[in-house]
Parts: sequence; C-alpha cells; structure tokens
Amino acid sequence: MNTSGLRAAGLMGGLMAARRILGPARGPAASGSALVWTFATTLLVSALLLFSVQPMFAKLILPKLGGAPSVWAVSMCFFQAVLLAGYFYAFALNRWLADRQALMLHLVLMALACLVLPFGVPPAFAAPPAGEAYLWLVKLLAVGIGLPFFAVSANAPLLQAWFSRTDNPHAADPYFLYGASNLGSLVALLGYPLLMEPAIGLAAQSKVWSVGFALLGAMIALSGIMLLASGTRDGEARPAVDAAATAPAITWPQRFGWMALAFIPSGLVIAVTTYITTDVASAPFLWVLPLALFLSTFILAFRSTLPLNYALACHLLPAAVLVLLVAEGLLVTSLAALTSFFLAAVICHRELYNRRPDAAHLTEFYLWMSLGGVLGGVFSAIAAPQLFTSTFEFTLLILLALLCRPGLLFDHGRPFSWQRLAAIGGAGLALMTAIALAGHAGLVSARTLYPAMVIGMIVAGLVLIRAWPEHRNAFLVVVIAGLSVAPSGDLTLYVERSFFGTHRVTLLSDGSMRTLLHGTTLHGAIRVKDSSGQPVAAATPATYYHPDSPMARGVAAARAAFQAQVKPLHVGIVGLGTGSLACYAQPGETWRTYEIDPAVVRIATDPKLFDFIARCLPDPDIVLGDARQTLSHEAASMFGYLVIDAFSSDSIPVHLLTAEALTLFLDKLDPDGLLALHISNRYLDLAPALASTIALIPGAVAAQVTERGPVESLDRAPSRVIFVARKASALAPLLQWPDARPLTPGNARPWTDDYSDVLSALARRVWR
Repeated sequence: MNTSGLRAAGLMGGLMAARRILGPARGPAASGSALVWTFATTLLVSALLLFSVQPMFAKLILPKLGGAPSVWAVSMCFFQAVLLAGYFYAFALNRWLADRQALMLHLVLMALACLVLPFGVPPAFAAPPAGEAYLWLVKLLAVGIGLPFFAVSANAPLLQAWFSRTDNPHAADPYFLYGASNLGSLVALLGYPLLMEPAIGLAAQSKVWSVGFALLGAMIALSGIMLLASGTRDGEARPAVDAAATAPAITWPQRFGWMALAFIPSGLVIAVTTYITTDVASAPFLWVLPLALFLSTFILAFRSTLPLNYALACHLLPAAVLVLLVAEGLLVTSLAALTSFFLAAVICHRELYNRRPDAAHLTEFYLWMSLGGVLGGVFSAIAAPQLFTSTFEFTLLILLALLCRPGLLFDHGRPFSWQRLAAIGGAGLALMTAIALAGHAGLVSARTLYPAMVIGMIVAGLVLIRAWPEHRNAFLVVVIAGLSVAPSGDLTLYVERSFFGTHRVTLLSDGSMRTLLHGTTLHGAIRVKDSSGQPVAAATPATYYHPDSPMARGVAAARAAFQAQVKPLHVGIVGLGTGSLACYAQPGETWRTYEIDPAVVRIATDPKLFDFIARCLPDPDIVLGDARQTLSHEAASMFGYLVIDAFSSDSIPVHLLTAEALTLFLDKLDPDGLLALHISNRYLDLAPALASTIALIPGAVAAQVTERGPVESLDRAPSRVIFVARKASALAPLLQWPDARPLTPGNARPWTDDYSDVLSALARRVWR
C-alpha cells in the first residue's frame, strides 16, 4: 500500500474507533479550559495547513507558466472559491445534519482526501497551452490540491459552530476562535518563506504537509468527541435550527453589506500582490506578505476591543494613499501600497465585525463573507486583466475602501444621503473628464490643466465641507481619484494586458524615441528622431542591446568562432522584447526566438511600433510557449549562441535559472557555443546563486561581464551578463574583454527546481 493509502487507512481506523465512542451514551462534560484549548489548537493547525499549502502548491506549478505573477493571482482566486465551497459545506452540515452525523461525514471526507497525498503536478498537466492559461491553471489546481484544500477549508466555521453548541461559558460568542484560526494562518504565511522554503525542497514540503493533514484528522475527531460529551442535545432536531428560530432574522441588506465589506480587502490582497510582484519576482515571500497582512487584520478586527486606535487608522488611510500616488521608487511605493492595503483591510474587517450576527447565524455569516471574498478575488485575478490595461484595480479598490470609513457610507449616528454622494462623485468625474477631453483636444496642455483642476477641487471642497459633513470623506476620494489619473508627458501608442503582464508602448514627449514598458520596467527602445529632430533611417538597437553591449559582443564572438571552423551559426533567443537583437543577424545564419506571451509578439512584429524585426529579420522564426517546454524539443548541440533574457518587468523567471534549466540549455548548446544569461536587475543580485548553480553542472565554465560606460540613457544602458560554455576554449576570447572576469562560486546555495531563495537575492542587493 502506498503512503497515501496508509494515511487513509489510519484515519479510517481512527474513524471506526470514534464511531464506537460516539454512541448514544453521554459522558461527563469536558472541562471548560480543555475544551477551549482543544478547539483553538485544532483551528490553529487547520489554518496552518490551509495557508501553507497555497504558496507551496503555487510555487510548484510556477515553472509551468513562465514564472508569471498571474499564477499567484489566479491561484488565490481558486483558493478563495474552494474556501467558499468549504464554507457552504460547513453551513450545510450545521444546518441539516445532527452533530454525530456531521462529524462522521467530515472525517470520511478527510480520509478520502488522504488518497491524493502527497500532492504534486499530475502527468496530464505536463505542459500548458500557448497564450492565455487561466482555465488550464484552474483545472490543474482543482486536480492537484482541490480535495484536501476543500476538506481543510471547512474547519474554521464548522468548528466554531460546534463550539457554540457546547456548554462552555464562552460558547455564546465563539467569534474569538477566529483569532486562533487566523493566528495559525499568519504563522504559516510567515513561516513558509522564512523557515520552510529556505530549509527544504518542495518534495519534502509536500510530505510534511501530508503528515500534518493526517494529524489534523485526529484532532478534529477529538474535538467532535468533546462536543458530543459536552451535554448538548443530539438527535433529529438541530440545535442550530432551534437557536436560529429565536435569534434576530437576517435581512438581505445585511447579507449584501457582509459581501461588500469582504469583497474590497479580498480583491485588494490580490491587487496589491500583483502591483508589487510585477517589479521584483513572482515568489512565495512576496506572495505571503500581503496575505499575512490581510490575515493580521482579521486577528486585530475580530475581537471585542480593537488593539489600535480605529479613528487614527481611518485618518491615516487617505494620507497613505496620497503618499502612494506621489511617491517614487520601488521601496517607498511598495511600503505605501502595503500600508494603504493594511489600513483599508482593517477598516473593512472592523466594519464587518461590527455587523456580525448572533452565533446561531455564524455559518451563514461566514458563507456570505466568503462569497464576497470570492467575488473580490475573481474581480482582481480574472476580470480586472480583461477590463484594465494597468493595475488600476488596486487604485479602484482603495477608493472603495475610503468610502467604507465611518462617517460616509457607514455612519451610525445619522442617515446617509445618497443624493449628496452622487452629487460629489458626479462633480469629481466631470472634472476628471474635463481634464481628459481638454488634453485630447489640445485646447490646453494637460500638464497645465491638471494642477489647476486639482487646486479648484481642493478650494471647492474646503467650501463645501462646511455645508455637507459627508463631503469630508467624499472630497478626499475625489482628490485621490484625480491624482490616480494624473496625465503623463509621454504619449501612449499601444497598451495591452495579458496573463503575463501589462505592455505599454510610449512615445517620449519630445518625439525622439519609442519605448516598450513591461509593468514599470523598460524592455526596449528605438530612436525615431535624432538630436536635431530629423527622422532616423537606421534601426539601431538601444538600451541593453546597443552595439557595444555584452550581448551584442557575444554574438560577434560566437560568429567569429564558428566562421573559423566553417560551421553555420544557429542563434536562439529566449525573450523577444522589441526584437532588437534581430538586427545583429547576418545572411546564412539561423535565428529562432522563444516567447511565452503572444502580446509581445504582436508588439515586436508591428512595424508601426517597432520595426527591428521588419527591417532586419522580415521572416522571423518565433516559437510560442515557455522556454523550458519549447527548448526541450530542440535537437542537442543545436545553438552556437543562446540568449536567456526572459524577464517580465524586473520580475525574474526563477525556473529558467535553476540547475535543471541550465543543464537543458547547455545540452542544446554546441560544444563551441556560448550561453548568455542576462541578469541586469534593479532589485536582485542573482550572480552568487547562479555561480553556485553553474558549479553543479559537470564541465560548465562561466564568466561574468559587468558593463561600465557612460551615463545610462535610452540609447545605451549598461548591463550585466553571465556567459556559460561547455569548454574553456569557447570562453577564452570573452575573458580578454576588460569588463569580464571568471565567475567563481561563493557561499550562496545553488538553485534547483526543488529549491530557490529569492529573498536572499533581494537581501544581497539591499545590503550590497
């Protein structure tokens, strides 16, 4: 019998033992403190498993989809949907089954879930489809981890409902147990990137989680036994139904209010994660930080006494959002974004707690709250990329959170005036529309009109505050909304948002260059006018790919080596960008590009945007798909020069830098060829980890080229490239360059498909 079968058999054995215990006879009630500690510990362990498996499984499937930030966004959306299903399952058990029956059914479900453990990627999902992969990813999540996650997701409301029907003195208000659940979630989210991920690989993590799942099954059985021994009625009549009959009825406005207050922070946790990971890396330590903040707000808000100044938090939120909108630099904007998100979640969750129902309606409350969370996740992960061409969903949800501050939509002191809110919002939208129309019509410079409009809004707002008390809050919303759409000096020519990020082609305000931005990072440029304003005829690669760049010199070095041996040169490029490297191709050579994002292909092959391909390689050979999947089908020793330059914004595709990936790339490299790894990055120092990783590969030799030159410009940007070869003679000409040196391994741990540590790479950059 396999390990999953043994675990299931063990859990079924415990089930049968529990069934013998759960006879009609009643034992003495469990002591109050033992009961509380048992339920609280079970909830903590359940939450620990629930929230550790999310980054764990998402990291497992990340290489299948090019390391895209959308992998986590869609995964979060899936987990929220399964959580909703789990909450409905708990609601159904609590509503229609006796406690003994509910306990037995839940333990059977836990036993069945053991059969699919330890989890992994099923063989049927070896390769994703080209292009958009939303549905494929959801199917993989459902098959790979769906059943165990569903089983664990029901525990928070189910165990709290069971506890509310015990004879414990705290049973009347069991919401305090939600704090224990969220504490376990927080420990899991912080412990995974800081302790588990750096210590052990994914295979071992899956086994550890499976053991914890079996332990949880035993703890649930113990909690159920204590419930049935606590003196509550257990028969055909349901205690929950009896209590609900005497509790205040739930109205539909209450339900919609719960959904709305859960929708905003749930959507924000995905939106802020996408906002941050676009520029650093799609990695668990960046995934879990916003989620940990999200859960901490539940711990803070779901208690009778809030351990922070709520009024101060409400006042700080607009200030944090204003800092976010005017700040520059990744560190400052990330801190402002996380602070704004944290304060918004505290406010929404506190208002949610203030509207909690009687304990008899506990499972229904969590059900509607979960539904709002799912809708928020669907909005940010799936709808927003189709609706917006940037991460505007983050700004929009923050604005909605501002409306949830007490005194506007939720003012307990007096009725709310929708008419005044509509007037304020309409005036703000009219002003922003005027800004856009005036700029497009060329009536006045948008840079001049915009500050004038903001000043006018502030002056009008200060006057109206005296007459309309609600205007204090709505006025802030309008001003912040205006700042969020501040006009840029550059003209946007084309913008498209795909599964892999947002691509924006802009023309500089002086009309001299077109640029390609992926997220906030420059991914290529072409000069269209010279310094005198005359059109430029030649298609000269710019930024990291200028004629004296390491990657351009690498082409020349590989070409010289192959010409000396009278061998044809085959060039492979992973990451198309603007297609500027194509201008180094010469007749008789074979050039093939590998690109995962169809949107990038559309941009690079449109001569109205970038004409490198049209001029230099008019019949391009472009292969769609993830590089590791597509290159695996190529012949061995095929390439004389292979470039790995597949960054999304500044986010690194970790799976292209592991020992397994580098082994694959070198297998496709001619013995006299060169592998070029572009590692220029604003936030991560990748060289030490790569040096140790390359050292694992027998026969591999490497050199690092750190380009130093004039002040960085769009025409010429210094870059950092690691060249790897299968033999030292292929690397010897490069080591003659003045900016090259041998790459020697240091103390960094090698990266593999089973282990990677982006956090250390970030720390090395910060402290360097």
